[in-house]
Amino acid sequence: MSKTKPRVVVARAVYPDVLAQLQTYFDIQANQDDEVWSPERLIATLRGAAGTLTTGSERIDAEVLSACPELRICANMAVGFNNFDVPAMNAAGVLATNTPGVLTETTADFGFALLMATARRITEGEHFLRAGRWTKWSYDLFAGQDVHGTTLGILGMGRIGQGIARRGAHGFGMQVIYHNRSRLSPELEADCKARYVSKDELLRSADHLMLVLPYSPAAHHAIGEAELALMKPTATLVNIARGGIVDDAALARALREGRIAAAGLDVFEGEPQVHPDLLAVPNVVLTPHIASASVPTRRAMAQLAADNLVAFLVHGKPLTPVNPEVLGDR
Repeated sequence: MSKTKPRVVVARAVYPDVLAQLQTYFDIQANQDDEVWSPERLIATLRGAAGTLTTGSERIDAEVLSACPELRICANMAVGFNNFDVPAMNAAGVLATNTPGVLTETTADFGFALLMATARRITEGEHFLRAGRWTKWSYDLFAGQDVHGTTLGILGMGRIGQGIARRGAHGFGMQVIYHNRSRLSPELEADCKARYVSKDELLRSADHLMLVLPYSPAAHHAIGEAELALMKPTATLVNIARGGIVDDAALARALREGRIAAAGLDVFEGEPQVHPDLLAVPNVVLTPHIASASVPTRRAMAQLAADNLVAFLVHGKPLTPVNPEVLGDR
């Protein structure tokens, strides 16, 4: 007698070939229309499912877990997992997985692209040109800040932060300073040509500040009024980490008042909504959470999330668990 396949919910649209691979092993309920489900719809859909492939738009918390007792694994198609209430998942014995590694270099590329666009006022210049306002050359037309030879400050020095440090130090001759919860090994510091400093020194010294730290309650508004006040008026700030790390309202005020020169943001508090004050200031580059959005990388992220579902539900050995402590309970 054939064994019934476990039911797996794919909560957002993914590449069809990845979906086809999952259908080999599971009874799949897919969302190829790519609706963003309400919490009530998510619960109703997850009831009876053994696993789910999620993105940052699906919040997995105690309410969801209580209503879906058969759920065993949530495989996030992201390196971040602040959409997961990990303590609640631990209490329920539900495994969380993410997709580290596969997006490191692509995200570091984008971080540097956003830094360049921000420092050199590329978005402002393009808007000016498209509006038909460019009629002559002038010595100060969208004159921005240099990147080469300046000081790059990195807050959060995991894989992506290290990738950005290498690009800055080796490619642009930047002096790289960083602050992190724990200091890198001397070997990694040498590879990145990076020097560890206090957070205050980082803020005071950086010509360009890059945020690459994971979101946690402790990191909420890690950059707010007090931190912005320490930065140079010529400095730029780039956030490719997570919304909520920056106090967006405070940042908009600092930009409007010229207390820092410019900002580049790929993530926002309450996204996809963006604080209206950020939309009203010209000296900010805004992108819709696309730092990992190259075709090869997004395919690799979807594949790793799918592989985690197969590795755990079929073979009992997940590839990239966030909370491996729950495996002992299975």
